[in-house]
Amino acid sequence: MSKLTQAWYEGAWWSWILFPFAVIFWLLSSLRRKCYQIGILPSSKPDAFIIVVGNISVGGNGKTPVVVELTKWFQQRQIEVGVLSRGYGGSASSFPHKVSNNDSAMLVGDEPKLIANRTGVPVIIDPKRTRGAAYLRETYNCKVIICDDGLQHYALKRDMELVVMDNRGVGNGKLLPMGPLREGAWRLNTVDAIIHNSQLEDKNTPPASVSAPQYRMHLQGDNCINVSDPDKVINLKNFRQQFGAFTAMAGIGSPKRFFNYLIQHGLSPQKTLSFSDHHQFQKADIPPGVVLMTEKDAVKIETFGHEQCWYLPIEAQLPDAFYRLIEKTFSQSHYK
Repeated sequence: MSKLTQAWYEGAWWSWILFPFAVIFWLLSSLRRKCYQIGILPSSKPDAFIIVVGNISVGGNGKTPVVVELTKWFQQRQIEVGVLSRGYGGSASSFPHKVSNNDSAMLVGDEPKLIANRTGVPVIIDPKRTRGAAYLRETYNCKVIICDDGLQHYALKRDMELVVMDNRGVGNGKLLPMGPLREGAWRLNTVDAIIHNSQLEDKNTPPASVSAPQYRMHLQGDNCINVSDPDKVINLKNFRQQFGAFTAMAGIGSPKRFFNYLIQHGLSPQKTLSFSDHHQFQKADIPPGVVLMTEKDAVKIETFGHEQCWYLPIEAQLPDAFYRLIEKTFSQSHYK
């Protein structure tokens, strides 16, 4: 964790030095948002049901598992669904780009690659989301388009906004760069739902006064899969018994969340390695011996990970009340 990030969540006094820059950020972002609201800057959407899964703070909060589970929910109902992503961290230069089986995470980004692997639906990366959304509708006849991030991308109109938050909450509640927020905490009152990738009683989660409905997400991972040979699967409960000492590795928004999950399930890593979110792994980053990592990391090392590299895929479990909200909102639209 950088000193700046640490200051956001631990309330360091010196973060007030950045107050003038936070004011400038507020002025520019407010002006931009207003320009979209009154039509000075154009916004549009294709004839499809658009769901944005995003956050108001920087850093990964657990959006990708939500995108995967939402996608599967629509698939189960035989509704044509696609996913739209900016492709952060990827090197692709031609857009819109459909993620294929042959694409590397280095080309398309780790999250789009993971989503495509897990769901099989069309996953399009495009920094211009209106163009990418139109491509999903016109080329793949998607009635539902789920946007992985993009809450502040107001050029694309949307039918639903879902915010995912982890136990870091809103941090010190200040805007960038003084705090972690892209928009003020007031924005939580305007979204359709807040999904907590944490305990609802954690001190940093939004107060009960937030008007948007709030739901708790539970992450569940049961089996470890070998990166080099996906046919090799070991139940999480048996992992420690079979291998003994191992290294846990994570390059996600909150590596500690992954390490804590392992400990809570009876696995105590001999060593932990933390990397920044979307870290571009090199072969030298991977230690010898047994290594257990997140699925998001695994898609980035699948071509050079050694034979003792394993990953733990997780599923997002959301309450029935959340899906009733999705079903109600979608059924009231003309896209059903």
